[in-house]
Amino acid sequence: MKRKNKKTSFLRESYKESFDYIRYSRKFIYSIIIIFLFFSLIGFFVPIPPALEARILEFIEELLRKTEGLSQLELIKFIFFNNLQSSFVGMLFGIILGIFPVLSTLANGYLLGFVAEKTVKEGGILILWRILPHGIFELPALFISLGLGLKLGTFIFKKNKLKTLGVYLLKSIKVFFFIVIPLLIIAAIIEGILIFLF
Repeated sequence: MKRKNKKTSFLRESYKESFDYIRYSRKFIYSIIIIFLFFSLIGFFVPIPPALEARILEFIEELLRKTEGLSQLELIKFIFFNNLQSSFVGMLFGIILGIFPVLSTLANGYLLGFVAEKTVKEGGILILWRILPHGIFELPALFISLGLGLKLGTFIFKKNKLKTLGVYLLKSIKVFFFIVIPLLIIAAIIEGILIFLF
């Protein structure tokens, strides 16, 4: 009974610390969201050179080839591990002055805008409601990861750099484990089911 209480107390405290750190880092997360939305709009409204468009379409086709023939469970696993890697790398590489999270946000935002524009052109504006559920859990997980990665890079401006880096890194990993991973699991299940349905 005591062991169960200790485990419950540990989980409760860990979630509380994780949500507190997210609140503490909210300016960085909001910055990532703003950058993402801005480049999504650019991807949707601004025409791009044919050569760049061909490269993006090639990237999307390669992604589709990797998922072709997968069962629903295999697809869910593929989506989860792909998002897990992107989110973790985006957060961890924020150590380098927060540059990588920003670049990752630009690329992901632009890609979403580009795909949304092509989707609307093919099936009309209402089709966006069909792809909306795909991002309900995935995007918050991505924003949190990249926002914490951006914050991680600010350790260089602190007086006690190594100590600050250690604190930021530990708290970020805790958030990733307790908040981001569950969001990515839910996102992968929803996306895997929806892809098979439609």
